Amino acid sequence: MESNNPPRQLSFTFENLVDVIIRLAVLFFLIGWCFIILRPFVLILIWAAVIAIAIYPLFEIFLKAFRRKVLASVVLTLMMLSILVVPSYLVTRSLFGEVSYLHQLYKDGQLVIPPPGDRTANWPSITKPITDFWTLASENLQSAMMQYADQLKAAGTWLLAAAAGVGTGVLQFVISIIIAGVFLIYSTSIASSATRIFTKFAGSNGEVFASTTVITVRSVVKGILGVAVIQASMAGIGFFVAGVPYAAVWTVACLFFAIIQVGAGPIAIPVMIYMFSATDTLTAVLLAIWLVITLISDNILKPLLLGRGAPAPMLVVFLGAIGGFITSGFLGLFLGAVILTIGYKLFIVWLESEEKTQ
Repeated sequence: MESNNPPRQLSFTFENLVDVIIRLAVLFFLIGWCFIILRPFVLILIWAAVIAIAIYPLFEIFLKAFRRKVLASVVLTLMMLSILVVPSYLVTRSLFGEVSYLHQLYKDGQLVIPPPGDRTANWPSITKPITDFWTLASENLQSAMMQYADQLKAAGTWLLAAAAGVGTGVLQFVISIIIAGVFLIYSTSIASSATRIFTKFAGSNGEVFASTTVITVRSVVKGILGVAVIQASMAGIGFFVAGVPYAAVWTVACLFFAIIQVGAGPIAIPVMIYMFSATDTLTAVLLAIWLVITLISDNILKPLLLGRGAPAPMLVVFLGAIGGFITSGFLGLFLGAVILTIGYKLFIVWLESEEKTQ
């Protein structure tokens, strides 16, 4: 008698395959549904996790002082909010007001650009195209703007959107800091869960990947984003104290250029030139000295805060910040640099682990 084992084996394999497909379909449907529900909060939750990782060493100091996790987390959260909210509110309010005022003047045809000062006559001949356009814009703004109408229209639209985005970004920052405070309360269980997740995905390299992620987050937040915020704050203080027109706009622009690793120079240098031509010598000199200190502070703060060197090449940070800003707005400017740097570092660690196993 011959058995029917081969057909039964085929039927068994097919049934298992269908069973696995159905389970995967239900799993992906459930994951997709959860993602749709959490989608409005994804960026905030990720940034909250980044903040929690970055400030955890400080949280440990507070924990030693207060001896209770909840109290230490509440005090630290309130301190961070007080540091962030007041300056951010003032800058955002000033930025939105200045941009709206510029937009209204442009619509009413009343936008006036002050003429270059007498000192520009002694500038080198290489600056003649700049002073000529400046003179034309001060005498006949409409004619000057016609030369770059499309570019100015696009820039104006982007500037208004950016001003609104900064306000939204500050609100997201506030919510993220509060959630980060909650994460810190449960930091022990969250850290062990994160390690288990990394181990599940990366096997024996899970702990290495987890520690690399923590180190990278702290390096980027302190050595890149922290330095950018300090540099932009220093420049902004100089702009406001010296009475630079539209100081809030230039402060936010300095922050943008500092995060993408270009530095505040593209904004600070033209502002210095303008102030030497439009204001008294003492104010211009003092502002120039302060801005020069601001620009060279980058070379002092980065080695001090980065410690063991840059977490990633400048191009990675640049692309992450730009890409994050384009896709996710003001918050993405910060988060994009962090996430792409983490991806780069984990990729390098993965390559090195593969080489060791061969």
